[in-house]
Amino acid sequence: MTIIKRVGFIGLGDQGGPMATAIGEQGFELHVWARRPASLAAVAAVPHTVHGTAAGLAGSVELIALCLRDDADIWNLLDDRHFLEAVAPGTILVSHGTGDPGQARRISARVAESGAVYLEAPVSGGGPGARARTLTTFAGGPADAFEAARPVFVAFSDTVRLMGPVGAGQVTKLFNNALAITNMKNAEDVLALAGRVGLDLPALIDVVGSSSGGSAALRALGEDITPDLAEHVHHLMRKDMRHFADAVRERGADPQEVLERGLAGAAGLVQGARLVARSRTVEGHGRP
Repeated sequence: MTIIKRVGFIGLGDQGGPMATAIGEQGFELHVWARRPASLAAVAAVPHTVHGTAAGLAGSVELIALCLRDDADIWNLLDDRHFLEAVAPGTILVSHGTGDPGQARRISARVAESGAVYLEAPVSGGGPGARARTLTTFAGGPADAFEAARPVFVAFSDTVRLMGPVGAGQVTKLFNNALAITNMKNAEDVLALAGRVGLDLPALIDVVGSSSGGSAALRALGEDITPDLAEHVHHLMRKDMRHFADAVRERGADPQEVLERGLAGAAGLVQGARLVARSRTVEGHGRP
């Protein structure tokens, strides 16, 4: 089995930055490239090598981790920046973003043409999970490449699972997200009603969070999703629900009821976050 020592990382955002830092903390030789130099501050706490081009990074490592927004960003990197031309045969290329399972298979075929190996390994837990090193990693791809990459994944995850061939990781992540987003709709509806009847929302979120009504969605609304963050996240939720619906239809099932509820959860996220923020201000539980 290949022993990974040198890891490249591209995508040093709110989630990717802590993931890259965790990799550096575990003793891997960390290599990074960023479109914006300011993004490099995310890995300032660990030793790392900065590359001036993505292609320069690609030729220097045994595993390349990508934490990008969507499939279009991956294609841009692979083709427009001549990235794959610099990748050594046998290099493992990993995408940690959430995307379309069909696109994952097409990307895998394109990567294989260069002699490299593709794993899709989307993660769940967001920025807070990345900072706590408690992400869940759902992988899809060849078992030998997964086993070689597992020590890298363990650096930032407390659960790592190979779900099947390329595409299976994305399908699993999309089902996870469908549950999370439809649960968000439940939380939004119940908190709105609780506000109308005069309940102390921060106190309700706190006590229900450790009760049978608790959920990751309720906890996120109560702790992590500010109104500003909600303005960004609800767009990603809609994208993920559409990918989910496409994946379900491709496999012969009807996603419509779950899709509609998930889209409603995404649509109500900003209003739900604002409701919780206002209640904190009114009840003296902190700043909005």
